[in-house]
Amino acid sequence: MINPLNAAAAYATTAAKTTGAGMAPRDGASFGEVLEQAAKESIGTLKKSEDMSAMAAVGKADLNDVVQAVTNAEVTLQTVTAVRDKVLSAYQEILRMPM
Repeated sequence: MINPLNAAAAYATTAAKTTGAGMAPRDGASFGEVLEQAAKESIGTLKKSEDMSAMAAVGKADLNDVVQAVTNAEVTLQTVTAVRDKVLSAYQEILRMPM
């Protein structure tokens, strides 16, 4: 099975080595940095949902807040899964390219 982190690292390494005619200097965040920030935000959303669920179990949270947090976590997980699938698909397509 292909590891998504290895795929992202391979992309970042290749992008860092790519220079030459037609290549403009890069400004802003790199692909790896954007991916890292998105992963951190996703983990934060999932942890918030877990905390809200735990608070609801002991009766310290409003049911509406718990439902909203769990729904946000579900959407986040679906998004992360879709992005992972696209990254792996792109990586596999790159591997099939002739050298």
